[in-house]
Amino acid sequence: MTSFRALVHVAVVVSLAACASGGGGNNSTVAPTPDPRVGLKPGLNDAGQAAWNLKLVNNTPPSEKFAGSTNSDLSFYKNYVIQGNYNGFEAWDISTPAHPTLKVGYFCPASQSDVSVFRNLLFVSGEGTGGRLDCTAAGVHDSVSHDRLRGIRIFDISDIANPKYIANVQTCRGSHTHTVVIDPNDSANVYVYVSGSAPVRSPTELPGCVKQSPDSNPNSSLFRIEVIKVPLAAPQTAAIVSSPRIFDSLAPPPQHGEMQQDVAESKRVADSARTHGGFTVTLFGMERVLGPRFATPMLDSLVKARGGTGTPTGADSANLRANVQGIIDKMFNLNRQRTGPNQCHDITVYPTIGLAGGACGGYGLLLDIRDVAHPRRIGAVADSNFSYWHSATFNNDGTKLLFSDEWGGGGQPKCRAFDKPEWGADAIFTVADGRMTFQSYYKMLAPQTANENCVAHNGSLIPIPGRDVMVQSWYQGGVSVFDWTDPAHPKEVAFFDRGPVDGTKPADGGTWSAYWYNGYIYSSEIARGLDVFELTPSGLISRNEIEAAKLVHLDYFNTQDQPKITWPASFVVARAYVDQLERSNGLSPERVKVVRHELDRAQKSQGQARHDALTQLATALGQDAATSTDQAKVQKLAAVVTELATTAPAVGAQ
Repeated sequence: MTSFRALVHVAVVVSLAACASGGGGNNSTVAPTPDPRVGLKPGLNDAGQAAWNLKLVNNTPPSEKFAGSTNSDLSFYKNYVIQGNYNGFEAWDISTPAHPTLKVGYFCPASQSDVSVFRNLLFVSGEGTGGRLDCTAAGVHDSVSHDRLRGIRIFDISDIANPKYIANVQTCRGSHTHTVVIDPNDSANVYVYVSGSAPVRSPTELPGCVKQSPDSNPNSSLFRIEVIKVPLAAPQTAAIVSSPRIFDSLAPPPQHGEMQQDVAESKRVADSARTHGGFTVTLFGMERVLGPRFATPMLDSLVKARGGTGTPTGADSANLRANVQGIIDKMFNLNRQRTGPNQCHDITVYPTIGLAGGACGGYGLLLDIRDVAHPRRIGAVADSNFSYWHSATFNNDGTKLLFSDEWGGGGQPKCRAFDKPEWGADAIFTVADGRMTFQSYYKMLAPQTANENCVAHNGSLIPIPGRDVMVQSWYQGGVSVFDWTDPAHPKEVAFFDRGPVDGTKPADGGTWSAYWYNGYIYSSEIARGLDVFELTPSGLISRNEIEAAKLVHLDYFNTQDQPKITWPASFVVARAYVDQLERSNGLSPERVKVVRHELDRAQKSQGQARHDALTQLATALGQDAATSTDQAKVQKLAAVVTELATTAPAVGAQ
């Protein structure tokens, strides 16, 4: 029986491969079984790969100064993709997507170097304590230093091969992420929302910073975001213009504990570290090892405090071991009474509809941004299945909002076979009258190993007309493309994955972000560089739908600044709607055949003949809508055909 099943599986795979290589593409609507993402060979540069309806076009490793340093987020400017990196940023020329070439690698270390563009301006986040104003690799070793950069760097990239560092705006908590915001009523300025999640810096380093909570000091640097106004005529004068407290009066959110397997493993690792002289603390209910990034500066401070120099002594280590828990508790305010979140991780704005989605630690927020400089909270949702609300994505008409949960902070394996599908997933809400209503969760469900960091991360819409389709990164869970047009039943339609970076121990890698831009999907691979993907036609996404998506062209793109997507009147857009109606049975098979024939006939016609053929088809579709089970889609198709008819006498075949 086992041999028979294996033979059947081989036959199915061969059949699908043959179908995929033919002119019609792969028409399967069922994901391959068993899932080819499971059990892939590990390796940094030679890992096994699995793909379904998604083709890896190119992988370009980082350049020399950026190799071995974490690749972070992406932004797009003309024919360039700008890739953040903890050592700065790289700009890749993607004029030929299959062969990206490095235009410039700008060395300027800071974590996490998230990037955004607006016209000729590039904005780069800096939050860690080691980033320097002068962009050197010397780091900052003093607890208070005027050489430190924590905030936003601003570059002029008019000549992208030679970026000019023109300004920076310092903030009290740094910038973990940021969002460029366009005010439709203000063409002279652009705005930047800054989300900082680090401890508040000393007022000696940056005057005005206040560590106390708002109830004890109304000038507190907590429970707020920063809004930077950037005059386009003089971007070097950019400055903070408001600090909205969008988190005020939120109750402590519900929480879930950690998986018992993780609690036990964390204790084992902590016990081992203590045995070998390491430092451990209890943080968020689990014992954790204090790495050198934290322990070394603390030891250096103890040496200085006793007036010493050089290498810390055993007494210094003992002193730190006795006091480290209190230091960490104070640093992260762990002894304060539980409150709602005091920071946002990320904010996605949709200026066209005047709304923003804030992924803010323990809550998902809905913000009114019609007054861009003064966003205000109008809705909030919490969920005990969510650990850390990380990012947000609207659908194109603004009726849905998806939040991702970066449970484990992105460095932990949360896609193992025993991990709950509701944890580290996406939560999908409908939006109406300023209220969010939960619909469902979506999670990439291919089990990953304990050596692969895996959790929901950054993604964007794919501009397929009539559908809500998104591509999303899952760190070492790979790239997943899914349809959430029906918010209660999201469905995966394509994927790509590699084996673990290291098969013997946890190692950082995987895709940080995956975004559609002008016909291709670009992914920032943490350890492996820049990936370029192309959707391939299937029974779930047709060639017409892909070609319709490719009609959408942007001059620049930041995923946290969602543009309103529009499609030109085109025969391929009409055919995309027909494909969808066939898939949903919104039109009968016979009617689908007739509509396709009429579209073909009209496209081959010219001038008045085309106009008449399209007008007649639009009228007939209007009648179809009255009896269709997918009335809205038939109406969209009819609208495209009507627009084509209106322009027909003035154009040739498209």
